Amino acid sequence: MTDFKDLLSYVERETEFATSYYDDSYLDRRVSARMRRCGADSYAEYLDVLREDDEERVALLDTLSVNVTEFFRDGKVWSALEDVFTDHADSSGISIWSAACADGREPYSLAMLALDAGLSPWQVDVLATDIDQDALARARAGRYQSTRTADIREQLDFLEDPLEYVERDGDHGFVVADHVKDVVTFERHDLITDEPKSGFDLVCCRNVCIYIDKQYKRPILDTVSASIRTDGHLVLGQTETLPNGVKERFEAADPRIRIYRRLPGDD
Repeated sequence: MTDFKDLLSYVERETEFATSYYDDSYLDRRVSARMRRCGADSYAEYLDVLREDDEERVALLDTLSVNVTEFFRDGKVWSALEDVFTDHADSSGISIWSAACADGREPYSLAMLALDAGLSPWQVDVLATDIDQDALARARAGRYQSTRTADIREQLDFLEDPLEYVERDGDHGFVVADHVKDVVTFERHDLITDEPKSGFDLVCCRNVCIYIDKQYKRPILDTVSASIRTDGHLVLGQTETLPNGVKERFEAADPRIRIYRRLPGDD
């Protein structure tokens, strides 16, 4: 696997994508997919392609850093979050962090659901972060196109009236409405190396740790848990769990769908 390690070293050095944080099997699947597209038969051959082709380096970075996402993925999670938002409708508002937001569909879903639950725009503050600047640029644009495998209109059917929150963009596309964009702020943040945030009522960190090498999962969850106020909520992916040393900070609000409530106390 020397050639594979050489390839990863090159990617980390030239693109600043921290391959060392990620599980090798995840990286290999993504790299191999790009190799097939390029017709490269070996890691060494693909490394030569990367050295000569700027566009392929961009394509690989996009493949490595943007995971599968959609609006309102896992409906039962969003049904539970609707109750959380409703509880905040009569309060001063809700502060939300969508960590590792990819192309923006999760934070926009959060904003739409909060507004749909009766909160006013001034009550909703969504921070969306990712390590990939290109993904953040696409997220800020808020334009999404249906494909054979991803029907945007179908994803938005979770809402009673989707066209209250998006506008049609051609025959198969939608653009997020301005009043939804206005409550979402996008910025770059590395969950492993950057400082925690603070004071969030809700943090969504879904399907992030399943791609990360084991030694870095605890730092990510330390960062996330330090960012949630007492009684605030944490949402993980359906196959993710809290490790020892972190789970003591939370109680299960709904363990079946990985929603946890932050307990009082220091980290």
